[in-house]
Amino acid sequence: MSDKSSRACRACLRFGWAAIATFLLLGLILELLHLIKAPFYVEALLRRELWTLAHAHGTLLGLVNVAFAATGTRCLERETARMQVSWLLRAGALLVPAGFFLGGIGNAEGDPSLLIALVPVGALLLIVATAQCARGAVRARIQAGDDPAPAKAADNEADAPNERRGKKSRGKGRRS
Repeated sequence: MSDKSSRACRACLRFGWAAIATFLLLGLILELLHLIKAPFYVEALLRRELWTLAHAHGTLLGLVNVAFAATGTRCLERETARMQVSWLLRAGALLVPAGFFLGGIGNAEGDPSLLIALVPVGALLLIVATAQCARGAVRARIQAGDDPAPAKAADNEADAPNERRGKKSRGKGRRS
């Protein structure tokens, strides 16, 4: 990242790569547990599913943090907005996989433990963060003049007189 990058983007970049490395390592550990046929892992189907979800979500949410680090300064102009979104993304990226992982520890046969409640809390934080980024990206696009809708409307208005002239001339040509 360049010197112009914000503190929030650098924080997401560090967190994102650390999360990717951590959750890929977790995936390797899960494969090892499957390979050695560890009974506490292989025989507990719900635990196996929840820990796999923790691995997958953690890795993908790490990528989301890296994506924000790359695009945050373009989507959100104010550093305070970037800091807020950065915090929401990092908190959500921690809570969702933690909820899945902890939900598989000490769970009953058919139900996850109560710590699975961390998942919807983290998901809500992630939804708020991505909505703020999307809104900022749309605003930045409109302010930059990249919005194709006004250009298309102007093209239609410019073509409208030509179409009318063409219809009138065709109409006159047919009558003569």
